[in-house]
Amino acid sequence: MLKVLFSFLAFVVVLAGIPLLLAYTGHSNLLLAKFWVLFSFITGFTFIVIASVLFIQRVRPILYAQAFLATTVIKMIGCMAFALLFVLKLHIDNGVFLLNFSYLYFLNTGFEIYVLLRNLRNQN
Repeated sequence: MLKVLFSFLAFVVVLAGIPLLLAYTGHSNLLLAKFWVLFSFITGFTFIVIASVLFIQRVRPILYAQAFLATTVIKMIGCMAFALLFVLKLHIDNGVFLLNFSYLYFLNTGFEIYVLLRNLRNQN
């Protein structure tokens, strides 16, 4: 479990590195003004998904895949609702929002799938 949490921490550092590089190299026009709010929400949601799935794996390993699917669907619905509120409440450039949201959402989802596959492989 600690191995996964350290992997998650390393993933978050790498994920945050690209926007930091953009901001410091003068390409901040490619980032939303509230990018770090979006980053915190999606990354926090990913952490909750991974922690809950790892907890379920320890308590009832047979429910691991179902728990992963359920938490991923909840994350997807939650992120889409957050995106809708984000777009409706803030007047932002839609292209930049789409780029930022896609970057964060799909890479976080990819990391979740990586953790799932790695844990399923270790069970055999």
